[in-house]
Amino acid sequence: MRRLALRFAGAKGHALLGTARRGGNHPMSPVSHSFDVLIVGSGLAGLTAALRLAPTHRVAILTKRAMSDGSSGWAQGGIAAVLGEGDSFESHVDDTLVAGAGLSDLEATRFVVERAPDTIHWLQSLGVPFSEEDGQLHLTREGGHSQRRIVHVTDATGAAVQRTLINQVRGTPNITLFENHMLVDLITGQKLGADDNRCLGLYALDETTDEVLTFSAPHTILATGGAGKVYLYTTNPDTATGDGIAAAWRAGCSVANLEFIQFHPTCLYHPDAKSFLITEAVRGEGGRLLLPDGRRFMPDHDARAELAPRDIVARAIDFEMKKGGFDCVYLDISHQPLAFIKEHFPNIYERCLQLGIDIARQPIPVVPAAHYTCGGVLSDLAGHTDLDGLYAVGETACTGLHGANRLASNSLVECMVFARAAAQAILDDPAPAATALPAWDVSRVTDADEQVVISHNWDELRRFMWSYVGIVRTNKRLERAAHRIALLQGEIHEFYARFHVTRDLLELRNLVQVAELIVRSAQARHESRGLHFSRDYPALLAEAKPTVLTP
Repeated sequence: MRRLALRFAGAKGHALLGTARRGGNHPMSPVSHSFDVLIVGSGLAGLTAALRLAPTHRVAILTKRAMSDGSSGWAQGGIAAVLGEGDSFESHVDDTLVAGAGLSDLEATRFVVERAPDTIHWLQSLGVPFSEEDGQLHLTREGGHSQRRIVHVTDATGAAVQRTLINQVRGTPNITLFENHMLVDLITGQKLGADDNRCLGLYALDETTDEVLTFSAPHTILATGGAGKVYLYTTNPDTATGDGIAAAWRAGCSVANLEFIQFHPTCLYHPDAKSFLITEAVRGEGGRLLLPDGRRFMPDHDARAELAPRDIVARAIDFEMKKGGFDCVYLDISHQPLAFIKEHFPNIYERCLQLGIDIARQPIPVVPAAHYTCGGVLSDLAGHTDLDGLYAVGETACTGLHGANRLASNSLVECMVFARAAAQAILDDPAPAATALPAWDVSRVTDADEQVVISHNWDELRRFMWSYVGIVRTNKRLERAAHRIALLQGEIHEFYARFHVTRDLLELRNLVQVAELIVRSAQARHESRGLHFSRDYPALLAEAKPTVLTP
């Protein structure tokens, strides 16, 4: 992937501050903050960068909800690193390249793989309680890996690591936390009419005071996670609204590979069970996928039936749901004894029982769900974006590691490796001091008379993205989605220009922007590769090229 060559090619000042006044909820506010580094997002990427920078820099972490509300804490699996006897960097690299369907960047892959063991040792030094066996780290194996190399904390690795890092951050004097602060837009030199275009800071909505505040810094790191909430069904938390990707695009940064959205095939379908996964191990222990009439359908799609790879199972479920007009399909493990189910799947059994589903007696309603955004803001090995002073790390970024499909447990280590690299780049950069920035202009806005417009558009977006830009795509479906996105953008632009901003409005604005980028990326790929499957282009092209969009 062309990273450094593209770095200065895309800063074209797209959309300025959104092309109109940007309003908050009070008169011209004098409240502003100045730091050495601004970090947007409090997941593993943002926390790692903050801890690496704090000894020498004044760091601010802005997160739109509480510190622990991002996707990192939801990660159940673990962190991939070469630590076991008989394993090797080359083996881990090869497994990543195979999973990436020919599109993973070799240099980025080696960069992560070779630094993964040091990342684990750093976490151990901070006190992360990794699972052990006979006094050694217990290494498990996941799909796509040829060796046991997954370091974990039982089945809640992300939560354990994040909890440890949050405790470290809260005890570090040079780090200031701004919870309930939602990124509105980045501030660049070009937007202010300067000749030198770099990121100068950002505007953020403080939800506790309902004010838009100004933050200035010579360095800003976007670590806002992915965009799973653009789809009707997702395993992601409500915070995954593509904020960093959309803001970077509006600031003139390139994005890459956004057509590659990873879907998990079995998410519990229930109105009171948001984002609850039904592990693949249920199928591994004999679980059968059924249509509403009780007919088993996976043998019609693949000889391996329910044990086929994740993408094949997800496409089969999607096909049957669309063909029959079903809201969900069913996963049945009731033929196994109750004792077996309680022993192997205690959490799933209890959670389903709370919702009135006895999985020992009845099948589990399931749907595929958006799980991971493999593309994002184009960045190099130091986290640089197209815009000087702006970095992107974690799921927000596209480093080239994941290619067309993410290998299991490579995401958490990517977060921390590139966060450390971005921090080092900042330490090595004699950037100018933070400059005074204009306050947010609220002089020409009013209160919105109907918030229902936002909720209606949010629901419409997620539904047509699921139907038209989901697991299986066609040219016609993509055209329909593009048409609806254009209509929504017009409505949202008018709403944003005229009324006080709210978190719901900002998230909707970002989701619609990311939806447009996903559709454009999908339309640009005339093949089926990895997570992108098109009925109009079912063949695989001989040459694998990333999809890069530049404002």
